[in-house]
Amino acid sequence: MTESHRPAALSGIRVLDLTRVLAGPWCTQNLADLGAEVIKIERPVSGDDTRNWGPPYVKDAYGRDTTEAAYYACANRNKYSVAVDIASPRGADVVRRLARQCDVLVENFKVGGLRKYGLDYDSIRAVNPALVYCSITGFGQTGPYANRPGYDFMIQGLGGLMSITGERDDLPGGGPQKAGVAVTDLMTGMYSTVAILAALLERGRSGEGQHIDMALLDCQVAMLANQNMNYLTTGQAPRRAGNAHQNLVPYQVFAAQDGHLIVAVGNDMQFQAYCRVIGQESLAEDRRFRRNNGRVVHREALIPILAEAMKRRPRDEWLLALEQAGVPAGPINTLDQVHQNPQVKARGLLQMVPHPLAGHVPTVANPIRLSASPLTARRGPPLLGEHTAMILRERLGMSEAEIADFIAANVNQTGH
Repeated sequence: MTESHRPAALSGIRVLDLTRVLAGPWCTQNLADLGAEVIKIERPVSGDDTRNWGPPYVKDAYGRDTTEAAYYACANRNKYSVAVDIASPRGADVVRRLARQCDVLVENFKVGGLRKYGLDYDSIRAVNPALVYCSITGFGQTGPYANRPGYDFMIQGLGGLMSITGERDDLPGGGPQKAGVAVTDLMTGMYSTVAILAALLERGRSGEGQHIDMALLDCQVAMLANQNMNYLTTGQAPRRAGNAHQNLVPYQVFAAQDGHLIVAVGNDMQFQAYCRVIGQESLAEDRRFRRNNGRVVHREALIPILAEAMKRRPRDEWLLALEQAGVPAGPINTLDQVHQNPQVKARGLLQMVPHPLAGHVPTVANPIRLSASPLTARRGPPLLGEHTAMILRERLGMSEAEIADFIAANVNQTGH
Protein backbone atom coordinates (compact mmCIF):
# COMPACT_ATOMS: atom_id res chain seq x y z
CA MET A 1 0.00 0.00 0.00
CA THR A 2 1.34 3.41 -0.97
CA GLU A 3 0.98 6.10 1.66
CA SER A 4 0.89 9.79 0.82
CA HIS A 5 3.66 11.77 2.46
CA ARG A 6 2.55 14.02 5.30
CA PRO A 7 4.47 16.83 7.04
CA ALA A 8 7.39 15.74 9.18
CA ALA A 9 6.33 14.16 12.47
CA LEU A 10 7.51 17.11 14.59
CA SER A 11 6.69 19.82 12.07
CA GLY A 12 5.56 22.90 14.01
CA ILE A 13 7.54 22.00 17.16
CA ARG A 14 10.23 24.51 18.08
CA VAL A 15 13.18 23.49 20.27
CA LEU A 16 15.64 25.74 22.07
CA ASP A 17 18.93 23.84 22.35
CA LEU A 18 21.28 24.98 25.12
CA THR A 19 23.41 21.84 24.98
CA ARG A 20 26.93 21.00 23.94
CA VAL A 21 29.24 17.99 23.47
CA LEU A 22 27.19 14.80 22.75
CA ALA A 23 24.29 13.66 24.98
CA GLY A 24 22.24 16.84 24.57
CA PRO A 25 23.11 17.48 20.92
CA TRP A 26 22.31 13.83 20.08
CA CYS A 27 18.86 14.32 21.58
CA THR A 28 18.19 17.59 19.77
CA GLN A 29 19.51 16.19 16.48
CA ASN A 30 16.90 13.42 16.80
CA LEU A 31 14.21 16.07 17.26
CA ALA A 32 15.56 18.05 14.30
CA ASP A 33 15.62 14.95 12.10
CA LEU A 34 11.99 14.34 13.05
CA GLY A 35 11.13 17.78 11.70
CA ALA A 36 11.36 20.10 14.71
CA GLU A 37 12.89 23.54 14.29
CA VAL A 38 15.96 23.39 16.54
CA ILE A 39 17.68 26.66 17.52
CA LYS A 40 21.12 25.89 18.94
CA ILE A 41 22.40 28.56 21.33
CA GLU A 42 26.20 28.75 21.35
CA ARG A 43 28.85 30.86 23.03
CA PRO A 44 30.18 33.58 20.71
CA VAL A 45 33.65 32.92 19.28
CA SER A 46 34.18 29.44 20.76
CA GLY A 47 30.75 27.77 20.38
CA ASP A 48 30.08 24.11 21.20
CA ASP A 49 33.17 22.50 22.79
CA THR A 50 33.27 19.80 20.10
CA ARG A 51 33.84 22.30 17.29
CA ASN A 52 37.49 22.09 18.34
CA TRP A 53 37.65 18.35 19.04
CA GLY A 54 39.82 17.53 16.06
CA PRO A 55 41.45 16.44 13.89
CA PRO A 56 39.83 15.10 11.83
CA TYR A 57 37.91 18.00 10.33
CA VAL A 58 35.22 18.28 7.70
CA LYS A 59 36.81 18.61 4.24
CA ASP A 60 35.95 21.28 1.68
CA ALA A 61 35.28 20.60 -1.99
CA TYR A 62 39.06 20.50 -2.62
CA GLY A 63 39.81 18.02 0.14
CA ARG A 64 41.26 20.62 2.51
CA ASP A 65 40.44 20.79 6.20
CA THR A 66 37.79 23.29 7.23
CA THR A 67 37.53 24.65 10.78
CA GLU A 68 34.65 22.28 11.61
CA ALA A 69 35.59 19.16 13.61
CA ALA A 70 34.12 15.86 12.45
CA TYR A 71 33.03 15.18 16.05
CA TYR A 72 30.84 18.28 16.08
CA ALA A 73 29.40 17.33 12.69
CA CYS A 74 28.11 13.96 13.96
CA ALA A 75 25.44 15.45 16.25
CA ASN A 76 24.34 18.84 14.92
CA ARG A 77 22.76 18.55 11.47
CA ASN A 78 19.40 20.14 10.70
CA LYS A 79 19.90 22.85 13.34
CA TYR A 80 20.15 26.63 13.34
CA SER A 81 23.09 28.17 15.23
CA VAL A 82 22.63 31.42 17.17
CA ALA A 83 25.62 32.92 18.98
CA VAL A 84 24.53 34.44 22.30
CA ASP A 85 26.45 35.39 25.44
CA ILE A 86 23.91 34.25 28.03
CA ALA A 87 26.10 35.66 30.81
CA SER A 88 25.12 39.16 29.69
CA PRO A 89 21.69 40.49 30.69
CA ARG A 90 20.94 41.28 27.06
CA GLY A 91 21.91 37.81 25.89
CA ALA A 92 19.91 36.10 28.64
CA ASP A 93 16.90 38.22 27.70
CA VAL A 94 17.15 37.09 24.07
CA VAL A 95 17.15 33.44 25.19
CA ARG A 96 14.14 34.05 27.45
CA ARG A 97 12.27 35.70 24.59
CA LEU A 98 13.02 32.76 22.35
CA ALA A 99 11.96 30.34 25.10
CA ARG A 100 8.53 31.98 25.19
CA GLN A 101 8.04 30.88 21.59
CA CYS A 102 9.36 27.34 22.00
CA ASP A 103 7.74 24.01 22.82
CA VAL A 104 10.90 22.39 24.19
CA LEU A 105 14.09 23.59 25.88
CA VAL A 106 17.03 21.20 26.34
CA GLU A 107 20.05 22.16 28.47
CA ASN A 108 23.05 20.41 29.98
CA PHE A 109 24.46 23.02 32.35
CA LYS A 110 25.52 22.00 35.86
CA VAL A 111 22.71 21.79 38.40
CA GLY A 112 21.47 25.31 39.14
CA GLY A 113 23.87 26.83 36.61
CA LEU A 114 21.19 28.66 34.64
CA ARG A 115 19.40 30.14 37.68
CA LYS A 116 21.66 33.19 37.88
CA TYR A 117 20.71 34.07 34.31
CA GLY A 118 16.98 33.60 34.89
CA LEU A 119 17.00 30.64 32.49
CA ASP A 120 16.26 27.84 34.94
CA TYR A 121 13.04 25.83 34.74
CA ASP A 122 11.09 27.85 37.30
CA SER A 123 12.00 31.15 35.65
CA ILE A 124 11.13 29.97 32.14
CA ARG A 125 7.97 28.23 33.31
CA ALA A 126 6.73 31.59 34.61
CA VAL A 127 6.73 32.99 31.07
CA ASN A 128 5.87 29.76 29.21
CA PRO A 129 4.00 27.21 31.35
CA ALA A 130 3.51 24.92 28.33
CA LEU A 131 7.26 24.47 27.81
CA VAL A 132 8.79 20.99 28.09
CA TYR A 133 12.14 21.68 29.80
CA CYS A 134 14.74 18.87 29.72
CA SER A 135 17.86 19.05 31.90
CA ILE A 136 20.71 16.63 31.15
CA THR A 137 23.47 16.26 33.74
CA GLY A 138 25.95 13.65 34.87
CA PHE A 139 24.13 12.67 38.04
CA GLY A 140 20.71 14.32 37.98
CA GLN A 141 19.15 17.18 39.91
CA THR A 142 19.14 15.36 43.27
CA GLY A 143 21.39 13.12 45.37
CA PRO A 144 24.88 13.52 46.88
CA TYR A 145 26.59 13.60 43.45
CA ALA A 146 24.23 16.16 41.88
CA ASN A 147 26.83 18.94 41.74
CA ARG A 148 29.60 16.80 40.31
CA PRO A 149 30.57 17.07 36.64
CA GLY A 150 29.93 13.91 34.65
CA TYR A 151 31.57 12.72 31.44
CA ASP A 152 30.80 9.58 29.50
CA PHE A 153 34.12 7.82 30.18
CA MET A 154 33.96 8.21 33.95
CA ILE A 155 30.28 7.20 33.99
CA GLN A 156 31.08 4.03 32.03
CA GLY A 157 33.41 3.14 34.88
CA LEU A 158 31.31 4.32 37.81
CA GLY A 159 28.09 2.91 36.36
CA GLY A 160 29.42 -0.61 35.90
CA LEU A 161 29.77 -0.91 32.12
CA MET A 162 33.56 -1.22 32.21
CA SER A 163 33.32 -4.03 34.76
CA ILE A 164 31.63 -6.20 32.10
CA THR A 165 33.41 -4.88 29.00
CA GLY A 166 36.74 -6.25 27.80
CA GLU A 167 38.65 -9.52 27.93
CA ARG A 168 38.61 -11.71 31.01
CA ASP A 169 41.09 -10.62 33.66
CA ASP A 170 42.93 -13.97 33.53
CA LEU A 171 43.59 -13.74 29.77
CA PRO A 172 46.07 -11.59 27.79
CA GLY A 173 44.68 -8.10 27.32
CA GLY A 174 42.28 -8.52 30.22
CA GLY A 175 41.15 -5.61 32.32
CA PRO A 176 38.71 -2.69 32.23
CA GLN A 177 37.74 -1.44 28.79
CA LYS A 178 35.43 1.35 27.70
CA ALA A 179 33.12 1.01 24.73
CA GLY A 180 34.39 2.23 21.35
CA VAL A 181 31.90 5.11 21.24
CA ALA A 182 30.42 7.25 24.02
CA VAL A 183 27.48 4.93 24.62
CA THR A 184 26.44 6.59 27.89
CA ASP A 185 26.08 9.96 26.15
CA LEU A 186 24.28 8.37 23.21
CA MET A 187 21.84 6.39 25.35
CA THR A 188 21.14 9.45 27.47
CA GLY A 189 20.40 11.37 24.29
CA MET A 190 18.04 8.63 23.16
CA TYR A 191 16.27 8.33 26.53
CA SER A 192 15.95 12.14 26.58
CA THR A 193 14.37 12.09 23.13
CA VAL A 194 11.80 9.54 24.32
CA ALA A 195 11.09 11.57 27.46
CA ILE A 196 10.54 14.77 25.49
CA LEU A 197 8.18 13.09 23.04
CA ALA A 198 6.23 11.60 25.96
CA ALA A 199 6.00 14.99 27.67
CA LEU A 200 4.76 16.61 24.45
CA LEU A 201 2.11 13.93 24.14
CA GLU A 202 1.03 14.47 27.75
CA ARG A 203 0.94 18.23 27.17
CA GLY A 204 -1.65 17.57 24.48
CA ARG A 205 -3.92 16.31 27.27
CA SER A 206 -3.04 18.65 30.13
CA GLY A 207 -1.98 21.79 28.28
CA GLU A 208 0.99 22.05 30.67
CA GLY A 209 4.69 21.49 30.21
CA GLN A 210 6.97 19.85 32.76
CA HIS A 211 10.58 19.45 33.85
CA ILE A 212 12.52 16.36 32.71
CA ASP A 213 15.49 15.36 34.85
CA MET A 214 17.91 13.16 32.86
CA ALA A 215 21.18 11.79 34.29
CA LEU A 216 24.00 9.99 32.51
CA LEU A 217 24.46 7.69 35.51
CA ASP A 218 20.77 6.75 35.58
CA CYS A 219 20.82 5.90 31.89
CA GLN A 220 24.07 3.97 32.21
CA VAL A 221 22.72 1.79 35.01
CA ALA A 222 19.36 1.29 33.25
CA MET A 223 20.96 0.19 29.98
CA LEU A 224 22.80 -2.71 31.62
CA ALA A 225 19.57 -4.65 31.05
CA ASN A 226 20.13 -8.42 31.43
CA GLN A 227 23.39 -7.84 33.29
CA ASN A 228 21.46 -5.94 35.96
CA MET A 229 19.08 -8.85 36.32
CA ASN A 230 21.91 -11.38 36.33
CA TYR A 231 23.20 -9.62 39.43
CA LEU A 232 19.83 -8.88 41.06
CA THR A 233 18.66 -12.49 40.80
CA THR A 234 21.90 -14.10 42.00
CA GLY A 235 23.70 -11.53 44.14
CA GLN A 236 26.81 -12.20 42.04
CA ALA A 237 28.26 -9.32 40.05
CA PRO A 238 28.89 -10.34 36.40
CA ARG A 239 32.51 -10.16 35.30
CA ARG A 240 34.18 -9.37 32.00
CA ALA A 241 33.71 -12.17 29.50
CA GLY A 242 35.47 -10.77 26.44
CA ASN A 243 33.48 -11.53 23.31
CA ALA A 244 31.45 -14.26 24.98
CA HIS A 245 27.86 -13.87 26.22
CA GLN A 246 26.89 -14.30 29.85
CA ASN A 247 23.61 -16.11 29.06
CA LEU A 248 24.06 -17.76 25.65
CA VAL A 249 26.55 -20.34 24.33
CA PRO A 250 27.98 -20.31 21.70
CA TYR A 251 27.61 -16.57 21.18
CA GLN A 252 31.08 -15.18 20.56
CA VAL A 253 34.00 -14.63 18.21
CA PHE A 254 35.79 -17.61 16.71
CA ALA A 255 39.08 -17.73 14.79
CA ALA A 256 38.86 -19.26 11.31
CA GLN A 257 41.79 -20.22 9.10
CA ASP A 258 42.26 -16.68 7.85
CA GLY A 259 40.43 -14.34 10.20
CA HIS A 260 37.63 -14.04 12.71
CA LEU A 261 33.87 -14.28 12.62
CA ILE A 262 30.97 -14.01 15.04
CA VAL A 263 28.68 -16.96 15.70
CA ALA A 264 25.49 -15.97 17.54
CA VAL A 265 23.47 -19.06 18.39
CA GLY A 266 20.22 -17.93 19.99
CA ASN A 267 18.33 -21.20 20.51
CA ASP A 268 18.74 -24.97 20.61
CA MET A 269 17.58 -25.54 17.00
CA GLN A 270 20.25 -23.14 15.78
CA PHE A 271 22.82 -25.03 17.85
CA GLN A 272 21.83 -28.28 16.15
CA ALA A 273 22.21 -26.65 12.74
CA TYR A 274 25.54 -25.15 13.75
CA CYS A 275 26.86 -28.53 14.87
CA ARG A 276 25.89 -30.06 11.50
CA VAL A 277 27.72 -27.31 9.61
CA ILE A 278 30.95 -27.75 11.58
CA GLY A 279 30.79 -31.56 11.51
CA GLN A 280 30.17 -31.99 15.23
CA GLU A 281 26.66 -33.45 15.23
CA SER A 282 27.33 -35.49 18.35
CA LEU A 283 27.63 -32.31 20.43
CA ALA A 284 23.97 -31.53 19.82
CA GLU A 285 23.04 -34.88 21.37
CA ASP A 286 25.40 -34.60 24.32
CA ARG A 287 23.30 -34.19 27.48
CA ARG A 288 25.64 -31.44 28.67
CA PHE A 289 25.15 -29.33 25.56
CA ARG A 290 21.68 -30.20 24.25
CA ARG A 291 20.02 -27.20 25.94
CA ASN A 292 21.35 -23.68 26.33
CA ASN A 293 21.35 -23.78 30.13
CA GLY A 294 23.63 -26.82 29.96
CA ARG A 295 25.90 -25.13 27.45
CA VAL A 296 26.24 -22.11 29.76
CA VAL A 297 27.10 -24.33 32.73
CA HIS A 298 29.55 -26.45 30.69
CA ARG A 299 30.97 -23.60 28.62
CA GLU A 300 34.58 -24.44 29.48
CA ALA A 301 34.20 -27.97 28.09
CA LEU A 302 32.32 -27.01 24.93
CA ILE A 303 34.09 -23.93 23.62
CA PRO A 304 37.55 -25.49 23.00
CA ILE A 305 35.91 -28.18 20.84
CA LEU A 306 34.06 -25.58 18.79
CA ALA A 307 37.12 -23.34 18.54
CA GLU A 308 39.24 -26.16 17.16
CA ALA A 309 36.59 -27.05 14.56
CA MET A 310 36.29 -23.44 13.41
CA LYS A 311 39.99 -23.24 12.56
CA ARG A 312 39.59 -25.79 9.75
CA ARG A 313 38.02 -23.55 7.09
CA PRO A 314 38.40 -19.95 5.88
CA ARG A 315 36.13 -17.28 7.32
CA ASP A 316 34.05 -16.64 4.21
CA GLU A 317 33.38 -20.36 3.70
CA TRP A 318 32.01 -20.54 7.22
CA LEU A 319 29.90 -17.44 6.72
CA LEU A 320 28.29 -18.84 3.56
CA ALA A 321 27.68 -22.28 5.07
CA LEU A 322 26.23 -20.86 8.29
CA GLU A 323 23.97 -18.46 6.40
CA GLN A 324 22.63 -21.33 4.29
CA ALA A 325 21.93 -23.31 7.46
CA GLY A 326 20.10 -20.41 9.13
CA VAL A 327 22.73 -19.89 11.83
CA PRO A 328 23.35 -16.21 12.69
CA ALA A 329 26.94 -15.34 11.87
CA GLY A 330 28.83 -12.37 10.56
CA PRO A 331 32.23 -10.80 9.91
CA ILE A 332 33.96 -8.16 12.04
CA ASN A 333 34.12 -5.20 9.70
CA THR A 334 36.17 -2.04 9.83
CA LEU A 335 34.24 1.17 9.16
CA ASP A 336 35.41 1.34 5.55
CA GLN A 337 34.01 -2.17 5.06
CA VAL A 338 30.78 -1.18 6.86
CA HIS A 339 30.12 1.66 4.45
CA GLN A 340 30.84 -0.58 1.46
CA ASN A 341 28.47 -3.26 2.70
CA PRO A 342 25.63 -3.83 0.20
CA GLN A 343 22.97 -3.83 2.91
CA VAL A 344 24.24 -0.55 4.38
CA LYS A 345 24.24 0.94 0.88
CA ALA A 346 20.77 -0.39 0.10
CA ARG A 347 19.38 1.20 3.25
CA GLY A 348 20.81 4.59 2.26
CA LEU A 349 22.65 5.16 5.52
CA LEU A 350 25.27 7.36 3.93
CA GLN A 351 23.86 10.72 2.85
CA MET A 352 25.30 14.02 1.67
CA VAL A 353 23.92 17.26 3.07
CA PRO A 354 24.58 20.91 2.12
CA HIS A 355 27.28 22.74 4.06
CA PRO A 356 28.35 26.40 3.67
CA LEU A 357 32.11 25.69 3.76
CA ALA A 358 32.36 22.21 2.29
CA GLY A 359 29.58 22.40 -0.29
CA HIS A 360 28.33 19.05 0.97
CA VAL A 361 29.33 16.88 3.92
CA PRO A 362 28.68 13.19 4.53
CA THR A 363 26.34 12.19 7.32
CA VAL A 364 24.82 8.95 8.56
CA ALA A 365 21.05 8.90 8.17
CA ASN A 366 18.80 8.69 11.19
CA PRO A 367 17.74 5.01 11.38
CA ILE A 368 14.08 5.81 12.17
CA ARG A 369 11.93 4.92 9.15
CA LEU A 370 8.44 6.45 9.09
CA SER A 371 6.39 5.44 6.07
CA ALA A 372 4.26 8.58 5.67
CA SER A 373 6.37 11.31 7.31
CA PRO A 374 9.96 10.29 6.57
CA LEU A 375 12.93 11.83 8.29
CA THR A 376 15.28 13.93 6.15
CA ALA A 377 18.78 15.31 6.45
CA ARG A 378 18.03 18.82 5.18
CA ARG A 379 21.12 20.76 6.26
CA GLY A 380 24.58 20.00 7.49
CA PRO A 381 25.82 21.12 10.91
CA PRO A 382 25.66 24.92 11.08
CA LEU A 383 28.61 27.26 11.34
CA LEU A 384 28.92 29.08 14.64
CA GLY A 385 26.34 31.86 14.67
CA GLU A 386 25.38 31.18 11.07
CA HIS A 387 21.70 31.92 11.74
CA THR A 388 21.98 34.57 14.47
CA ALA A 389 20.70 37.43 12.32
CA MET A 390 17.94 35.34 10.74
CA ILE A 391 16.55 34.10 14.06
CA LEU A 392 16.71 37.52 15.71
CA ARG A 393 14.97 39.05 12.71
CA GLU A 394 12.33 36.39 12.06
CA ARG A 395 11.60 35.17 15.59
CA LEU A 396 12.11 38.29 17.69
CA GLY A 397 11.40 41.01 15.10
CA MET A 398 14.64 42.87 15.70
CA SER A 399 15.73 45.53 13.21
CA GLU A 400 18.95 45.28 11.22
CA ALA A 401 20.52 47.96 13.40
CA GLU A 402 19.50 46.14 16.59
CA ILE A 403 20.88 42.89 15.22
CA ALA A 404 24.22 44.44 14.27
CA ASP A 405 24.52 46.07 17.69
CA PHE A 406 23.63 42.84 19.47
CA ILE A 407 26.19 40.78 17.53
CA ALA A 408 28.92 43.37 18.16
CA ALA A 409 28.10 43.51 21.87
CA ASN A 410 28.14 39.71 22.07
CA VAL A 411 31.71 39.56 20.82
CA ASN A 412 32.91 42.39 23.05
CA GLN A 413 31.35 40.85 26.16
CA THR A 414 33.29 37.62 25.65
CA GLY A 415 36.55 39.54 25.75
CA HIS A 416 37.39 38.98 22.05
